Parts: sequence; C-alpha cells; structure tokens
Amino acid sequence: MKKNNGGGGYDPAVELAKGAKLEAAAYDKTQKAAVLAGKVTVGGAPGIAEISGIATGQILEAGLEGTVDLWLSIFRFKRPDGTTNHVAGLNIPAKLAAGQGAIDTAKTLADFINVSGRPYKAEAKGGRDKATITITYAETKEK
Repeated sequence: MKKNNGGGGYDPAVELAKGAKLEAAAYDKTQKAAVLAGKVTVGGAPGIAEISGIATGQILEAGLEGTVDLWLSIFRFKRPDGTTNHVAGLNIPAKLAAGQGAIDTAKTLADFINVSGRPYKAEAKGGRDKATITITYAETKEK
C-alpha cells in the first residue's frame, strides 16, 4: 500500500539503506541455520543465511521440530516521488526430511521466496554439508 507524503524530505542514501531484517532459526538437532548478512536493503545489499549439517528430519507430529525457518521483517521506505512503500514481512518455512542436505534445505527456502509474490529473489548455492541462501530486494516496476 502506498501513501503520498507530499514528496518532501527524500534522501536517496537513507531510503536505499532501508530494508528487511533477516532472521533464521533451526529446529533440528543436526541441521543449523545462521545469518551471515542480516539486512536485505532496497539499494541492493543482500541478506545471506547459511545452512549447515545433515537434517535429522521432522518427527511425525505437527510443530516446529524438524524445520528451518527464515523471516524477513516488514519495513517501509520513501520513493523519490514522495510516496511511501510498505513492504510486508515474510515467514519462510522448510520442513526437513531425515538425511536432507544443507543445499536441499537452502533450495527449498529459495523456491518459497521466489514464488511468494513478495518483492524478493533468492538463490541457493553450496553442497550437502554447507550452503548459503542469498536474498535480494527485487521490486518490479508498476505499469
């Protein structure tokens, strides 16, 4: 949702530094998640999370156990025309299977982000024991 603030007070350096805070958590005994770069900015600085280890997997009952989750916070920034863009947050879950490698978890998280409809793009790289997921702000131009 956008709101017109009259166009005053726009500072590109300030607005391009705004973005979503990236957080990560692993609810698995053997697969871990850590944030390496904790902010995805409008100006192009990526958020980076690292997944490491081989998953124990989800227990049969429902819940967080056996999952890896990422979160991108809500934020807002001002555009040069004075409108304010409010960007919704995003909860990114990955249910783990026993023996699942780090790259498979990273790809699952990246795929979720890429189809979410939110203005983010993600890429997973790495191997079975350690992988990274890089998230960038990728707003599409309105027509």
